[in-house]
Amino acid sequence: MVSKISVLITIKFIFLCTAFSFFSCDGPDARIAVLWTDRPEFVFYAEQFNASQDRYRVEVHYFDSPAQRITEGTEFPDMAVASWLKCSSTRSFFRPLDDLFSKDSGTIGFFYPRLLSLGQINNRQYLLPVSFNIPAMVFNSEYSNTISNSFTISMEEIKELGIAYNIQTNGIYTRMGFSPAWNEKFLFVSAMIFNTGFREASPIAWDSVALEEAIAWSQNWIYEASTSLQAHDDFVFRYCYDPPAKLVSSGRILFSFMDSSELFILAEEHRMNLDFRWISEHDSIPLDEDTVYFGIHRRAKSRNAAQAFARWFFNTDTQRLLLETSSTKRILETSFGISGGFSAMRTVT
Repeated sequence: MVSKISVLITIKFIFLCTAFSFFSCDGPDARIAVLWTDRPEFVFYAEQFNASQDRYRVEVHYFDSPAQRITEGTEFPDMAVASWLKCSSTRSFFRPLDDLFSKDSGTIGFFYPRLLSLGQINNRQYLLPVSFNIPAMVFNSEYSNTISNSFTISMEEIKELGIAYNIQTNGIYTRMGFSPAWNEKFLFVSAMIFNTGFREASPIAWDSVALEEAIAWSQNWIYEASTSLQAHDDFVFRYCYDPPAKLVSSGRILFSFMDSSELFILAEEHRMNLDFRWISEHDSIPLDEDTVYFGIHRRAKSRNAAQAFARWFFNTDTQRLLLETSSTKRILETSFGISGGFSAMRTVT
């Protein structure tokens, strides 16, 4: 009799432990991971993940600035994919991801090291890079042979070719090569090339000497490229109301600045006569500042589901499939590549 009671107690104890384990680790809430993002493409990616298996689900919430909402601290997601997460004030809200991939899987080695390092704190990986964009100069393909390099172009060459392209008629410019004042992003890239070193402080800091040099260099370029600021502004007022691609195709300007996310979603009829070169200086191509990163919140309630999504997404075959499916569904007509940029995984890019 005693032995039967002992057996029953043992069975009940095992059942309760198993049930507790199920409801505490794999209950309904733990199987649904909430993802905050400023990238609409992740709605599609989450749908693909949800359809690929039946254990976990990802629920996507779109915000203009997930990084800001996270730092406010009133609520939090299980994971986030967004720009500006790599800021030191934001990275601290995420848990280390070093154990996400086994050391012998080689997955970490698939990423660009420079992008990985920006997601680290004290040599621990808190964020994983998702996608990035790089700056380009776009021009009419009939001038392709005048560019010295078939892949990149330097600031000095842009300046020289641009000035030589200028034409005046009766003191009025009828075509111009390029001006730094035409694009704010170009001015920022110029500052990066001069090692201005923008960084977080209260609220931001930089190398003031380098910034002054970058400003002076851009100003001198504008002065050299036009007889006067008034003539420069008159040209912009007269002609620069058309889209940049059209101005380049028509020959009104020689160069237009775009990053890769803009360049590769141009309609085919606008791109067919265009060529481009990546901007490079000192054998280095600068990155856009809004590089997209992934992180799992340190207070995530559905950590297993978030990790499962990360392992699925950061996989070469998965991202190739996403690109193929995006092309079939014509998503790539409005969004370039993976999450609006080049994949941060070298094996995909």
